[in-house]
Amino acid sequence: MSTEGTARGRERRRWAIDLRPLRVPAYRRLWVGNSIAMFGFQFTAVAVPVEIFTLTGDSFWVGLLGVAAFVPLLVFGLWGGAIADARDRRLVLLAGSVLLWVSVLGLLVQALLGVGSPLLLLGLVALSAVSFAVAGPARSALVPRLVPAELIPAATTLNFTTAMATAVLGPLAAGLILAVWRVDVALPVAYGVDALLLTALVGAALRLPAMPPEPDPDGHAPRAAGLRSIVDGMRYLAGAPVLLLSFGVDLIAMVFAFPRALFPEVATERFGGGAAVGWLYSSIALGSLLAGLVSGWIGRVRRQGLALVAAVVGWGLTVALAGLARQLWLVVALLVLAGAADLVSSVVRQSILLIHAPDRMRGRLQGVNTVVVAGGPRLGDLRAGTMAAGFGSGVAWVGGGLAAAVLAVLLAVTFPALLRHRAATGSSADRG
Repeated sequence: MSTEGTARGRERRRWAIDLRPLRVPAYRRLWVGNSIAMFGFQFTAVAVPVEIFTLTGDSFWVGLLGVAAFVPLLVFGLWGGAIADARDRRLVLLAGSVLLWVSVLGLLVQALLGVGSPLLLLGLVALSAVSFAVAGPARSALVPRLVPAELIPAATTLNFTTAMATAVLGPLAAGLILAVWRVDVALPVAYGVDALLLTALVGAALRLPAMPPEPDPDGHAPRAAGLRSIVDGMRYLAGAPVLLLSFGVDLIAMVFAFPRALFPEVATERFGGGAAVGWLYSSIALGSLLAGLVSGWIGRVRRQGLALVAAVVGWGLTVALAGLARQLWLVVALLVLAGAADLVSSVVRQSILLIHAPDRMRGRLQGVNTVVVAGGPRLGDLRAGTMAAGFGSGVAWVGGGLAAAVLAVLLAVTFPALLRHRAATGSSADRG
């Protein structure tokens, strides 16, 4: 091979998504199982709103699905993190995955029997949220036990990129099922696909190595998963400004600049409805997916705090510009850029969390992360809808994006610990 060809290959590797974590067999099994399961979950994520709207003919009931999912995440998220620090994380992941499987099988059975109960649907959605709150912190917290510290950003990027790929491709596949069959046939098929693909995650969890909790610095066994354990986690977080600020800047990004609740109104008023709303809903995930494919550089970022703030500012500004655009293609293009910035901020923030925190605290901090990640977009929906009702969708969209960018800068300047943070070289860092 020529020198020029070698140089081109080296440059491509610098930018292409880093696949080195897949060389670790245990991580590879988890990644494959989780990816397949996430793709299957998208079928249920589309089918449940379709079924409940078909039963009630009322979007209010569809909105209640968000409440049914968020409340269990809020209640059980912190507890799930405490469990992940007090028990074998492999077993916690397995238990949560089996519970999720039970909820999907419940959806399948009620669809096959034609039960037609909106309350039962809300209950099964709540059960699936409980399973995510239990398994989610353990699944994230075990990554540093599977791959070397230097590969944590790459592993995190792979996880986020896969999630975005399933968020783009899964709903399209679910929509195809709904287009081919009648609703009463398509719904059991969608739930059945999810139940079948979820077995991949259960199988991957079964094949993981045991991951018992590590003792605390004094050599004592970890505290039982109760209120005192959760309080210990909150106390640690309060003394770790870098982690606390990383959560704060993510909340700013989602609460002030998440425009999802405005998509139906904007699509109808500005672009005449039709396929426009689909493009708006898929554009952010598409941007994150594309950014993930050229994300090899993220793992080499040393000034992670600065990168996180810059990504959130970029997210807010591109969202604001999208709110000003009047051509659908331009709105979509800007939201794709916003999605790319969101991928960077998500990967950097998760990498800071996994590397900065000691292993004995990772589960509880991932529980906090679950609450923040789940709650931020829903609070953002509430903020956007309330502002749109009072001031119009344009002010809600553009003003929210600008507010996120300004507040992120103000937070970083007022509390500079985040801006000063650099990537750790060990498996964990000292408290900031």
